[in-house]
Amino acid sequence: MRAELEVAADDGTAPPTEVLLGDLRQALDLLESVEAFALGVVRVLVIDDDDRLGELTARGLRRLGYDAETVARPRKLRAAEIVVFDLSVLRALTADERATLKAARPIVVTGAVDSASRALAADIDATDYLVKPVSVEQLAEAINRRMEEAQP
Repeated sequence: MRAELEVAADDGTAPPTEVLLGDLRQALDLLESVEAFALGVVRVLVIDDDDRLGELTARGLRRLGYDAETVARPRKLRAAEIVVFDLSVLRALTADERATLKAARPIVVTGAVDSASRALAADIDATDYLVKPVSVEQLAEAINRRMEEAQP
């Protein structure tokens, strides 16, 4: 970032704003990762097509001390982020989003109890298959199992 500013000053041009913002975002992401690791923060991404239910789930997890966020579609995952995934979102995902989800080995939360739904969860390498309604405590237990599994 400093180099970009120095080059722009030497050339008498405007600094490349998008490059500088990208560098700043990257630095803040790294700082956030270090802080989360140092403080033992557990990051959870709740993916649910029902905004209200997703937010209620994230809020319940935040009350238990997790750094929880909710989205309707997968996004780039932060380091060591655990994904809680509503299986009903699966059919709307792109191939890249499915690959991201599979790599995350999500915890599936769904109202479906049929064998086809369980097979879909297995296809995305889900670590848990929880049937709604799920208490926040049950979800926390699944998150803790997932954390233990991820540790070397």
